[in-house]
Parts: sequence; C-alpha cells; structure tokens
Amino acid sequence: MIAWIRAVGSVSDTEFGEGVSVSRFIDTVVGNAAEKATGLTLGEPHEPVRLTWGEIHRQARGMAAELVAGGLRPGDSVAVLAAELRQIVPAAQAVWLAGGSVTMLHEPGRRTSPEIWHASTFESLRTVAADLVLLGRPYEDLTAVLTAGGVASRSIAGLEVGDGADDFQVVETGEADVALLQLTSGSTAEPKAVRVTHGNLFANLTDLCVNAEFGSGGPNGEPDVLVSWVPMFHDMGMVGCLCGSMFAGIEMVAVTPTEFLMYPGIWPGLLSKHRGTITAAPNFAYALMARQLSAAEDGAYDLHRVRLMGNGGEPTDPDAMHALASAGARFGLPPEAVNCVYGAAENCVLITIGDLRAPMEVDVVDATALERDRRAVPAKPGADRADVRRYPLLGRTLDHVQVRVVDDKGQVLGDRAIGTLQLRGPSVAAAYATADGVVPAQDEDGWLDMGDEGYLVDGQIVVCGRRKDVIIMGGRNIFPTDIERSAGAVDGVRTGNAIAVRVAADGVGGIAQESFALLVESRGHGDAAVEDAIRDAVSARVLADIGVRPARVVVMAPNSLPKTPSGKLRRSAARDLL
Repeated sequence: MIAWIRAVGSVSDTEFGEGVSVSRFIDTVVGNAAEKATGLTLGEPHEPVRLTWGEIHRQARGMAAELVAGGLRPGDSVAVLAAELRQIVPAAQAVWLAGGSVTMLHEPGRRTSPEIWHASTFESLRTVAADLVLLGRPYEDLTAVLTAGGVASRSIAGLEVGDGADDFQVVETGEADVALLQLTSGSTAEPKAVRVTHGNLFANLTDLCVNAEFGSGGPNGEPDVLVSWVPMFHDMGMVGCLCGSMFAGIEMVAVTPTEFLMYPGIWPGLLSKHRGTITAAPNFAYALMARQLSAAEDGAYDLHRVRLMGNGGEPTDPDAMHALASAGARFGLPPEAVNCVYGAAENCVLITIGDLRAPMEVDVVDATALERDRRAVPAKPGADRADVRRYPLLGRTLDHVQVRVVDDKGQVLGDRAIGTLQLRGPSVAAAYATADGVVPAQDEDGWLDMGDEGYLVDGQIVVCGRRKDVIIMGGRNIFPTDIERSAGAVDGVRTGNAIAVRVAADGVGGIAQESFALLVESRGHGDAAVEDAIRDAVSARVLADIGVRPARVVVMAPNSLPKTPSGKLRRSAARDLL
C-alpha cells in the first residue's frame, strides 16, 4: 500500500465525531482535504476559479448538515441532476458524508425531446429507487414535474446556504454500504444501475492510483494535474477522474462536456495551460484531438508533461491513436503517454491499464482463424489487409481484480482463445439495481460476466466486441467494430459514426440467413449523387477489408445515429431505424 492511503480512523474526532466509524474511501478523501493544498479548477476558459479540496469539503459538510436536517437517512438513494461542476462536486460529497448513495442523472442531449427525457429520467429514478433528487442549475424548474411524479426534490442552491459545517457529525458508513448507483450506458432499452459499495470504490481507486501512479508527477517532478471534460454521469468522469483526484489528493482541472463539444481545442489547450499530466476520454475524443493538433500551428500547445492519456469507454481504434501520437509529437506529446485501457462500471471504473513506459501495442491476427476457429493467431508478415484484424493490447489487470476468458460451457480458455470475459474480486460489484429490485451480478463463485468477447496474450487483455452483437455469416463470427472501422475510413463518412447491425436476409430457397446493414453519418446527406457514391465506396471498402458485403448501406444526416448519453453507439436502436 502506498504512503498516501490513510489508515481507517486516522482523521481526528473533530472531523467525524467521537467514536464515528467511516469507510476507507471517505476517510481518505476527508484526510486529503484536511492536509493537502491541492484542489479543483472550474470555469475555464471564461471565468476560471480554483477551490482547494478542503474548501470543497467544508461546503459539502454544510450541505450534508442541511440534508440530514431535512430528513435524509443513512442508506437513502439520492439522484443528482445539474450541469455545473461547481454544484455537482460538493453535492456528491455531501451525500456521502450524510450516509447516502449517489446517482448522477443523464442530462438531455441536444436532440432529445423534453417528453422523452422526462420519461427516461423517471425510469432511471425508479431503477435506483430514488428517495430524493438534488436539482442544480439549469434544472431547478423541474421541481413541479418531479412532485407530480411523486418524487421528492431539493435545490442544491438551497443546500449551499447551510452554515452547520462546524457542528455536523459525519454519518457512519461501512465498506458494504452503497456509495454509487452507476446507471449503465449500454445499448439495451432496460435500464439498470451498478451497485458500487464503499469497499468496491476503495479497492479500485487504490488500484487506479497505484497502477496509473497518481501523485508521481510529470517528467521533471512537476505535480500531477488531471484534466477532464468527461461527464459526471459516466464512470470515467465520476470515479476515474473526480473520485480518483480526491482520493489521491492531486490537482484537477475540469470543464463540462458541452464546453468540450463546442470547442474541442479547449482540451489540449487546458493540458498546455495547466501543465496537465493525466487525462482520459473515449476513442472518438482522441480522434477529434488528433485532427485539432494536426491543424494547429507550431507552438500552439505544450504537451510534453502529459504522461497518461487513457483511452477507454468504447472500442479503441489503433489508427486513431497512432494519428494522435503522430500529431501530438510536434507539441512534445511522449509516445508512451497514449495508453489503451479496459474499464467498466461493474468494476467501478478501471480493469486494465497499459505499460506507462511503452508505446501502444497492436496485436495483428489472422482473420480466418479469428472468425472461423475463434483463435487469435498472429498474422503472417505482409498479409493483405482483408486477411488480418488489428486490436490494441489493453494492458494487464489491476491488483484487486481477476479476469478470465471462458467458452459457452464455462470452461476456462488459454491464451489467444476467443471467449467471454469474466471478472472477480473486491472491486467487482455484487449486484445491479433494476426497476424490479436488486438482482445479483455475480455467479455463485463470484464471477461477473461482462458480455464482452476477447482473449488474453501473455497476461494482457484484448477485447474484440460485444457477444450479443457478433454477426455470423458463412460460418464466420464477425465483430461489428471491425466493419465499422472499415466504413469509417471512407471519405465522406464521419469518423466514429458508423453502425453495423445484424439483419436477416432471404437466402436460397427462402431460408433466412444472417447478414448486416450499415448506417453511416455524412455531411453529404440529402445530396442523392453524394449518397450513392458513399454507399458504393462503403460497400467496396468493407468487402476489401472484411471480405463481406453489407446487405444495405444507409446514409444519414450528422448527429442522427442513436447513442447513449455517454456517446456509445446504440445498435439495437439503430436496427429499429432500418
């Protein structure tokens, strides 16, 4: 255990109250707030303001006192809906200090109708059995809507006026108490939330901070600074970035997803301005950053202090990461900073991480062996692109989690055999919350099925795709991600905005055979000639790369493909569009 992780009970009785026992997660966060001068910078780029973790903790204590005085009980489920991090961060900590669990609700997308969003929000509230909703800017006017739906709410602004921080006694919490109900961002229509306990959080955050070396600093001994725009309703934003920074007691700079999407250049700009050393995001964001860096003038950014750019949350495109490393080299970005990881809310956030001191590794395997024999056999040198598949190695598993690969009968498979990934360990959640109640997430031996197919290579994990999305054609098990990357390489198709979905096609004698359709976004949508050219080019490219031809290619307008609130493609909803 590294030095900065505190022993239970190490914070003085004046912080918790005499004889009060708290979880190791809370003890560590509060201890850092009391002892360290690090903190959180918000409001970039217009009105930046910096608050130390101690100042945030004092605000949280006052808000927690208001929550307890208002009737919040230990174990209550509290949902938070707000856009401003200035309100979200102390409110979340206040709920934990008051003994409750936190659920971050999804904000509405740009194209989401109010009616659909309201219905989805109430469904989420039923899933987590919310006892209270905390409303921040700009959602305070939803009080009447929630009241009409039978859900209690309070304004975060109303909690901010609380002056009981000095007298507040932190509510006792144990390792088995639920800290976070993390709404999953998968493609199914049935919502569920991962029940993350305080013990789960402590185990995974310890792993995160040890393996990502939070606190070790930059190349010349500069202090670590984590820069993030990832939403707080995503496990990468809430657990990996916010909780990780509080837990390690390092500096954090955060902007909202809206600010990032309005101007993607804000991200490398903040890394440069604040001497950032750590950041994390899904693959699509790194593709955007690569384009931003390629178009920037020499000297526009200084990225030589960045030591970790974690790519997770969606399938990693090795070409996009190579483009990032190449474009970033001009601004001092070290090649080893580009790091592919594997994570999931079921393990709080992080499962694996690549070598911090080596560039990204890509496994090039024989396509026939992969898709017909379900084995990842290294491809022969010089093989045609249609005969190989390329997957990034996602690193080794962390200390508090085991990963294994099993076949359809549950038999454990060896290296390079394709199967389903399963997790076990103290950081792995034991249950899900659903609208029908709590359901177990693990089997009788403690293994949790991730639903991802992949394989192991010398202790490193490779993820090929989701088991339920595999397309079976002519005895081949084809992963949609491979098809989507091929389609995304066609001129006119927006990078990261192609979805391959299974469809049934009538075969010889009327026998239904499985095929697939492709939905792609293009700014040329609406121009018949351009659409025809894109359809032909996509079909030809996929046939050349993958060896199969789509039954149909649909060209759609930008921002029309269905995605989860965290940006993942929703294949089931895309199939409905057909």
